[in-house]
Amino acid sequence: MTAEPIALSSAHTCTCNHDDAAEAIVLDGRIIPHAVRHAAIFGALDAIQIGFALDLIAPHDPLPLLAQLENTRPGAFSVSYLERGPEAWRIRFTRVA
Repeated sequence: MTAEPIALSSAHTCTCNHDDAAEAIVLDGRIIPHAVRHAAIFGALDAIQIGFALDLIAPHDPLPLLAQLENTRPGAFSVSYLERGPEAWRIRFTRVA
């Protein structure tokens, strides 16, 4: 099963004048049960289109997740830390390939 891509555009059908392109995609990994956390994060990352980003909030420095990402999807994302603990780590994953 593959994830449906998250398509961000300002062409949604309601009349709220909401600009989807200006909205950051944020996933708070702290609230995802540990048993399925990596799977949920990878599902979200797989749905991001090239040029878009996902900000992950993690309860610790996600070095194992970053290693797993590089092993399974080499070069697909650029990764940058936006916040480095101690309460939470915030990492931006930008799809580049």
